[in-house]
Amino acid sequence: MQTLKDVNCGQSAVVVKLHGEGAAKRRIMDMGITKGTQVYVRKTAPLGDPVEISVRGYELSLRKADALMVEVK
Repeated sequence: MQTLKDVNCGQSAVVVKLHGEGAAKRRIMDMGITKGTQVYVRKTAPLGDPVEISVRGYELSLRKADALMVEVK
């Protein structure tokens, strides 16, 4: 299983599944990260947290914990 955290800078991926439950999963879905959505990893912070991605035409920063909930291919 590859997660959004495993995608390198400059690469794209498609969301396969969202893991997690309750408010955390809902928050990720409210940001526009849903099944079938293409995401592009723009850059990561020096220590790897947060990750900046482009999704649905806007930039978004995700913490490592949130990026680990997003399964991609």
